[in-house]
Amino acid sequence: MATSPKKVKSRLEQIVEIARSLSEIQDIDILLERILTETRRIVNADAGSIYVVEGTNLKIKYGQNDTQLKLLAPGEKLPYTYFSFPINETSISGYVAKTQRPLNIEDAYSIPADAPYHFNNDTDVKTNYRTRSVYTFPLKIKGGSLLGVIQIINAKDEEGNIISFSDEAELLISHFATSAVQVLQRAYLTSSMVKRMLKMAEFRDPKETYPHVERVSSFSLEIYDRYAFNHGIPYDEQEKYRDLLKIGAKFHDVGKVGISDIILKKVYPRFTEEERNIMKGHTCIGAQLFDPAESDLDIICRDIALHHHDRWDGGDSGYPGKINLNDFSIKDGLLPKSEVLQGSEIPLAARIVAVADVFDALSHKRCYKDSWSVEDSFNEIYNSAGSHFDPEVVEAFSQIKDRICSIIDAIPDADD
Repeated sequence: MATSPKKVKSRLEQIVEIARSLSEIQDIDILLERILTETRRIVNADAGSIYVVEGTNLKIKYGQNDTQLKLLAPGEKLPYTYFSFPINETSISGYVAKTQRPLNIEDAYSIPADAPYHFNNDTDVKTNYRTRSVYTFPLKIKGGSLLGVIQIINAKDEEGNIISFSDEAELLISHFATSAVQVLQRAYLTSSMVKRMLKMAEFRDPKETYPHVERVSSFSLEIYDRYAFNHGIPYDEQEKYRDLLKIGAKFHDVGKVGISDIILKKVYPRFTEEERNIMKGHTCIGAQLFDPAESDLDIICRDIALHHHDRWDGGDSGYPGKINLNDFSIKDGLLPKSEVLQGSEIPLAARIVAVADVFDALSHKRCYKDSWSVEDSFNEIYNSAGSHFDPEVVEAFSQIKDRICSIIDAIPDADD
């Protein structure tokens, strides 16, 4: 049965409002995830995936499945998946990427034998799921450049029965994709600027690699999502905070750009007391890049850069404490004496990034140390709950161990 013109108009108005809310998102990954969510919601699709172009391949970015999610315990997520495949006509998504035209399939198991593409049912077999209706469309940004492909699965009617994706559904998706282009363009410009700044930090400090900051950012987001569930943080507040945290976590050590190469790249012998104090000044240098803060993003970047080395218990190894940035001079580089910062005085974002950063540093090789095993790295974080780290943040971290391990596999160091 066709949807009434009045209902279609109402949904189009809804799309305009959704596009407006998307414009507030700054992190490209968070935006892509939200676009997939909203696309499914607009046409009531049970599942879906979003793939991004990476060279000559499509790489999965996010996968969602409401039916499988309902089988999990509250607060749990579907497994973190990562794989890629060539952009060619043999797969449905590859075909859409190649032709840059949408494809509407009524039943994935009844694709004509002479079609160039085929449906891979491996995931269905593994998860005991049945894919039927599939709508796949290209995601392009201004100028026509292909960003990726969105695939949504199993449209449902108001009674929950699986149906085909109708002409009205195609119209709604087309309007939504058009509305999302400008938002995507802006987010990509932000993402490019962030990458340039981080590349500058990597030039200065070989330890501060892009895979490292990507892992720390991804770990931090997963920790926060579980922490937010554990504490019943409202959805709207979660959505805004996770967007800011995803970007802010990447800048945790950006202040190292202001540290002398003699100190920054020293391997052996290790630092003298004065050199160690100068090295600690990277927290203040990083914070000064975002001070005075002119936005919520500036605030969270400043808080993370400044306080991700402060200890939960206020112990002596934590720094820089309750410091006034005006008291720090990059010319002498030495941290002035200050009162300790401890417990909930430390901003939540910094407490989360502290766990993510230390875990990644432990579990990966550095020029001055070998990597620890993943299990030993987890145990070190657990054993430091209540001393070095916020115990509630560590609790959230411990509940997402599988996702943390998947992120490690998905974002390896360049020499792995």
